[in-house]
Amino acid sequence: MVVIRGATTIDHDEKDEIREAVKELLEQIVNRNSLLRDEILSIVFSSTADIHSYYPAKAAREAGFECCSLFSAQEPVIEGALPLCIRVMLFVEKEFTPHHIYLRGAKVLRKDIMTIYNVAIDGPAGSGKSTVAKALARDYHICYLDTGAMYRACALAAIAAGVDVADEVAVTDLMRGVNLEVLYEENVQRTFLNGRDVSEEIRRPEVSMAASTISKHPSVRMHMMEKQREIAGRMSCVLDGRDIGTFVLPDADFKFFLTARPEVRAKRRYEELVSRGNRVNFEDILEEIVRRDKQDSTRAVAPLRIADDAILVDTSDMTIDEVVAFIKHSIQEKI
Repeated sequence: MVVIRGATTIDHDEKDEIREAVKELLEQIVNRNSLLRDEILSIVFSSTADIHSYYPAKAAREAGFECCSLFSAQEPVIEGALPLCIRVMLFVEKEFTPHHIYLRGAKVLRKDIMTIYNVAIDGPAGSGKSTVAKALARDYHICYLDTGAMYRACALAAIAAGVDVADEVAVTDLMRGVNLEVLYEENVQRTFLNGRDVSEEIRRPEVSMAASTISKHPSVRMHMMEKQREIAGRMSCVLDGRDIGTFVLPDADFKFFLTARPEVRAKRRYEELVSRGNRVNFEDILEEIVRRDKQDSTRAVAPLRIADDAILVDTSDMTIDEVVAFIKHSIQEKI
């Protein structure tokens, strides 16, 4: 059994408004979730204490929802609560991922399904942030913005041009002529460097290390920050990186910082690289992880650190599903 939630508001406590609002809410829930009426076991309404003129359950029956049991209850008076609000829960007899519907003024009750919102996930290399971010984006039906891929592309450009990634002046000059684009194909991010898809090439170990070095330069970080903010400003995104919640999107709606023991992170990265056909040594990966941690946390501009309002998640002994479930629960608690 699945529970689908929804809510809406009315402007005035009048029967006709309640009828219209309830009908609109239930029809959108049914259509968005591709429900058959006989799949609904029961519908439970609650309305704020300032609604007296009509029971939402009666409005639902008049809208044709007579195939299931209907209940209405009045909520207690809560100071600061959204006024003239009708909430609903539909109990449905099938297993699927529900789409919750919040209409009119009730949209403010669910930041995770409003027009635009962002989830910031920071953490060191190998903490699982990219895998978790992709899973969240998939579950919430929003885009995943791989900010690390953008820095990797900058590093790849420098390597290809024979530019020392530690030379800020040379890197800054190079960046002026680099065309970096992030495009989405079937909701999957593809990274293009000067018109060429480099989504796979930027995952090479030497590019990863060079990306950590090149990202220390203020000019590079500012350039990438502008691109990331522009993307996050026009669409809902899950962003992962090392400074999303502290520097790129300090006002992100939801912030998390993932970490894990160095040995655990090294094993994850080793297995990832081996699965892609790379010949690597575990001890070398561990050494790189430790070195990157120090480099990322001590850089002068936007160092790796946990934002004051971020939730810390140690993923050392957690599966990806457990981490995703924890974050989704934390988001639900906040809203």
